[in-house]
Order: sequence, then C-alpha cells, then structure tokens
Amino acid sequence: MKTYAMYFSPTGGTKKVLDILAETWQINGWIDLSETGETMSEVSFTAEDVCIVAVPSFYGRMPEVALERMKRWQGNGASAVLVVTYGNRAYDDTLLELKEELLQNGFLPKAAVAAVTEHSIVRQYGKGRPDAADRDALRAFARAIQESLEKEIKRGELVVPGNHPYCVHSKSPMIPMATADCTGCGSCVVRCPVGAINSTNPAITDAEKCISCMCCVTVCPWNGRKLSDEQLAGVAEKIGAVCATRKENELFLIK
Repeated sequence: MKTYAMYFSPTGGTKKVLDILAETWQINGWIDLSETGETMSEVSFTAEDVCIVAVPSFYGRMPEVALERMKRWQGNGASAVLVVTYGNRAYDDTLLELKEELLQNGFLPKAAVAAVTEHSIVRQYGKGRPDAADRDALRAFARAIQESLEKEIKRGELVVPGNHPYCVHSKSPMIPMATADCTGCGSCVVRCPVGAINSTNPAITDAEKCISCMCCVTVCPWNGRKLSDEQLAGVAEKIGAVCATRKENELFLIK
C-alpha cells in the first residue's frame, strides 16, 4: 500500500491542514495541483493505495482549475480521504462535489474532513487557523481515519453535506493589482496557478484567467499586489456576520 497527498493550495492554508493530517501517514508521493503549468497527462493508482485529496472551498464549490486537473487521475479503486478547507464562513457543496468527482474517476471515498483556515481574502476571519486546538483535532481525525481504514469497511457509503444542484459557480470581480511596491521580480508569475499574470510585465493581469485565489498577494516578497481597500471593506461587510462565530472542524466516516 502507498499513500499519496494531493492538494490545491494557492495561499498555503490547505497545505497546512494537509501537513497536519499527513503526520499520521507515511506519504509516498505529493502532487501539487497549484503549480503553474501542471502538465501531468494521467496519474493512475491501485486499489491498495490511499489518496488524501485536499482543496479549498471557493464560493461553496471546488476551484474549477483543480477539478479539471483531477480529471486526469484514474483511481482504480484506491481509497480516498477527502479534505475541504474554508475561511470560517461555509463550505456549502464543496465536499459533495469533491466526493462525486473522485467517485467518477474510480476512487472509493472512505472519510472526509472539513477544516477551517484563515480566509484567503479577508484575513481577519479565521486568523491564525489552524491553531493549536485545530491541530489537536486534526491529528485525532487522522488517527480515527486510519483506524476506520484498517477495519476494511466495505459496506455503506460516505455521506457528506451538500446539495443538488450545486450552488452556482461565481466569477469573482476581485482581481489583485500591482502597486507601486511591485519590483517586477516575477514571483507571482511563477506561482499563479492559472498563468494569469503577464511574464514580461507582471503589473498586467488577465482578468478572464484570474480566479481570485490570492496566491499572488501571498507570495509577493514586496507586498506589491493587493485588492483595493474598497473591495476588502465590501467583502468584510458582506461576510462579517456569518464569519463572526468560530466554526469547528468536522470529520465524516463510513458508518
């Protein structure tokens, strides 16, 4: 048996959660779906493998670019552990969409985790998470998942929250822009998951390609990219009420 960790984590929050969960396993391979120019044509697994798949929730859905790249995987009966992260608002239909995508690709979903991270846009929501309490909970989840997998449960179905039809994919109007602090170093060009930033002039962003993942804002060593103060204030006001109460991590196992 081999264990693989696969993730889409533009701002690093999802990877932090995955790293904590992965402490319990010996990981044989990592697949980063956030990398620019991901070119894998096909990745195949076996029925003996365990695949931990982690994605953030974007407006209650899976990031479309991660969804498209996952279509290149062939599960062949591999066990799947689903991980969805969100910025202390809600994850809506993301877990259900991830489960159904993996089922379609031949994986067998056996467990799922919904975990809170710092909000990728309005950083004061979920600030500092996963924190110490989260880390303890996630480690306990990982142990429970391993115990469940070792029982070789073959009956039953993993049930996770979500609805049909899924909530509508929203195209965000929030496009991070270069500021006067931008040096043109190209860090954002290299890390943008969808190649939306011009390689010759990083101050230019293709608004049609941009998925508002905030990777460029996070990785810039000069703090040279940001949303406008008006945009940030608008988002904070819109989601403030639902984000005010601390959300807790959740574990789902086959019964």
